Amino acid sequence: MEGKYVSESATIMSQRMFPQDANPAGNIHGGVILRYIDLAGATAAMRHSRTPVVTKSIDRMEFRAPALVGELLTFKASVNMAGSTSMEVGVRVEAEDLLTGEVRHTASAYLTFVAMSAEGRPTSVQPLLLETDVEKRRHREASERRETRRKERERERVSQKSQQD
Repeated sequence: MEGKYVSESATIMSQRMFPQDANPAGNIHGGVILRYIDLAGATAAMRHSRTPVVTKSIDRMEFRAPALVGELLTFKASVNMAGSTSMEVGVRVEAEDLLTGEVRHTASAYLTFVAMSAEGRPTSVQPLLLETDVEKRRHREASERRETRRKERERERVSQKSQQD
């Protein structure tokens, strides 16, 4: 199976934030931001796999600064790692004040998506071809996060089994 370069699936989406997206203080709801993070991440995963995808997990969702009504949020998503059927996608969120041009990093997240066949079963994805030092670092860090998730699932499985006994 041929591989694909990170740049082939990288996705940038922008969305203006309106009053219905915010709380009474004018801060955009975290759930609204999460929705767009998931959409941008899924788009990058679908561009890589060229299949439907489902969200398996969200890792380390971090809200760094508030996003405000009237700002333009830009969601930058790229595949960091491709396994046999899953992909980790990193999404960076930036808020731009359209009147001043100021841009702030407001949120970041790592999501895992699983490629799905037409029959609704996990299906294989192309390997990820890495070109830059940044892509290689992101891939290495994604591999470490994957191993951490595997260990956490094992700890949870053991803990749940001991609670049943």
